[in-house]
Amino acid sequence: MKKNVDLLNSPIAGALSKLALPIMGTSLIQMAYNLTDMIWIGRIGSNAVAAVGAAGMYMWLSSGFAMLSRMGGQVLTGQSIGSGKHDTAAQYAASSLQIGTILGLLYGIISLLFCGPMIGFFNLTNPQVISDAKWYLAITCGLVIFNFLNQILTGLLTAIGNSMLTFRSTTVGLLVNLVLDPFFIFGFGPFPAMGVKGAAIATVFAQVIVFAIYFMHIRKDSVLFATKYLFTKPDMQCIRAILFVGFPTAIQSLGFTLISMTISRLISSWGDAAIAVQRVGSQIESISWMTAEGFGSAVNAFTAQNYGAGKNKRVKKGYSTALRIMGIWGLFTSFVLIVFPEPLFRLFIREADVIPMGIDYLRILGFSQLFMCTETAAAGVFQGLGKSTPPSFISIFFNLMRIPMAFFLSATALKLNGIWWSISISSIFKGVILPLWLAIYMHKLFSQSSKHKVA
Repeated sequence: MKKNVDLLNSPIAGALSKLALPIMGTSLIQMAYNLTDMIWIGRIGSNAVAAVGAAGMYMWLSSGFAMLSRMGGQVLTGQSIGSGKHDTAAQYAASSLQIGTILGLLYGIISLLFCGPMIGFFNLTNPQVISDAKWYLAITCGLVIFNFLNQILTGLLTAIGNSMLTFRSTTVGLLVNLVLDPFFIFGFGPFPAMGVKGAAIATVFAQVIVFAIYFMHIRKDSVLFATKYLFTKPDMQCIRAILFVGFPTAIQSLGFTLISMTISRLISSWGDAAIAVQRVGSQIESISWMTAEGFGSAVNAFTAQNYGAGKNKRVKKGYSTALRIMGIWGLFTSFVLIVFPEPLFRLFIREADVIPMGIDYLRILGFSQLFMCTETAAAGVFQGLGKSTPPSFISIFFNLMRIPMAFFLSATALKLNGIWWSISISSIFKGVILPLWLAIYMHKLFSQSSKHKVA
């Protein structure tokens, strides 16, 4: 554990930065990973982007199930490390991987058996788009177990302060994807042109490589990844604890994706091009939210360890430091999306009738980036404290409000832009209310702790 960041004793800004920068780098690499697919697929045309956009929703949905074991495993492992209970931490790590393996296999089987009706949900009209979407879904989600395990291992390594390994592994995955994408999509030498199917194969192959790197590392770790727990009968007490902590966040993630899928179905009434705009626009926007989520994961681990060690003042200082850093990042990304939407969107789709729609999407979503960052910082602290219900409740409630807002605003002169505004407005509300809730909760929690110490 020598390579791990000391979250309990190092200067707060330095500790957060050392842990967060590799995680943020990992998020940016993951973003580049997705954007690479979009750039190459966009060269095929907006129909191919629409196919990947529809099928990709189910890959996004799978993250909610992976979060069930990742969040519980990460928080409980971090708290156990903070309180010096390394053996207990190893039990939680093993249980989270066991849960993830079962869920990943089940999700893959369901995706293979029901890819037809799953794609049918989006009411796509072009037969080629429908066929491509089915293939992309069957390949990426059929082998989703590697993605599940990678997410869980990322969370566990973050919990112990080792975020550099995740950065290196994801970087290798990106390089593999960069090389394989054009070969599999367009064909070269012995490689036949496979289009959307080729993009799916390249993505899965890269995920397998990342898992292989993780596996080689955990084989050498006798502390957190002790084999006496990994390959034994599941500990039901640990599993129940992991599911209890992870359930609210998993429901939040699943709810967010299901709501997005419902909105995508509404967007499809404007044609397959509108689906392509949503897909590309959300990938560009991921520059902001994936990086923010990466930093939020670091805040989660920092809070979990210090709260487990009883260092409440350090928890509060860590949150205020994170809030300032993420606020600056939110302002920067808002500026980029509002001022430079056209050159960003042209990187992916160059069809003249689609570009104006993409520009509107990026500018409207640009107004909410700061608030998305403040929400993520507050959520990281709540989760690190073992209280994942408040951020999940706020997220589910306001994301759910997007549906009636989207129907109402799209029926006005705003039309399609009304849907984009429903997303942006809900994000602003979340970024204001959740930090206020956290401030009240932390004041009560730490005031009670101080009284108990005095008594």
